[in-house]
Amino acid sequence: MSDSSWLSEIPQLDRRQLLDIRKTLDGAYRSFSREYGDSIEAFFDPLLSFLIWFEKLLLGSPWWLVIAVLAVFAYMASRSWKLTLGVVLAFFLIGFFGMWDNTMRTMSIILVSTSLAVLIGIPIGISMARSDRVQSVVTPILDIMQTMPAFVYLIPVVMLLGIGKIPGVIAVIIYAVPPVIRLTNLGIRLVDKEVLEAATAYGASPMQRLFGVQLPLAMPNIMAGINQTIMMALAMVVIASMIGVKGLGQPVLKAITNQYFTLGLLNGLAIVVLAIIFDRISQGYAKRTLQNFGGQ
Repeated sequence: MSDSSWLSEIPQLDRRQLLDIRKTLDGAYRSFSREYGDSIEAFFDPLLSFLIWFEKLLLGSPWWLVIAVLAVFAYMASRSWKLTLGVVLAFFLIGFFGMWDNTMRTMSIILVSTSLAVLIGIPIGISMARSDRVQSVVTPILDIMQTMPAFVYLIPVVMLLGIGKIPGVIAVIIYAVPPVIRLTNLGIRLVDKEVLEAATAYGASPMQRLFGVQLPLAMPNIMAGINQTIMMALAMVVIASMIGVKGLGQPVLKAITNQYFTLGLLNGLAIVVLAIIFDRISQGYAKRTLQNFGGQ
């Protein structure tokens, strides 16, 4: 390359140097997975046992009992008979079109993944709201997590843990957790400072202000974050089916591979129905919580 060629061509490593870097990084990760893979897998064994138990519970329970429990839960969360009736009809139609078992499998993965994402995300969001330094560190990490292609998450997880439920849950959590972290942080930061000053004047401790004032007032934002987490988790279902996660994603993947339009459409609509139901229930709960807080 001539001295002036860098003006027209960007300087770059040669192919051998790039290959050496890739080999070094790949070798380091393989060594890590061989050394600690079994220990990490053993750490997640209780979660795997719970996932298997929960899936068997949903699949083994009578369909009418599952729908009844979901209807009661929907009414308790939203106090809406219309939503409750919609939940009953939606799940009946899912079963009527032969998608009951896969829906139960997907619902077990989504409920567990979302619950873990919320348990991880809300404390991190609270820490970000309380410390600008924590926010400055966590925000770039969230940016990377949200912009990284979803398929990339599967590579290190599969190399470390193989295929199955646990790698799928981990991939879903990594992909879906950023919204609940961001919106928890935002919701707490948007709480009116005068309200906090009034709570402090009445002798409230920092923990009392957090649980008695900040979290209830931030609940609409937090529930919006949970909604987005659920949506992203459901969007990840099809991708996670590539690593052996059973559910509605596998028929969609089969439909893509074999060009089965109706199969893909029906299972895709079932995923949409789950997303809408979870969204309406969580929004109804958030509104009711805020109304109860405002009425006190």
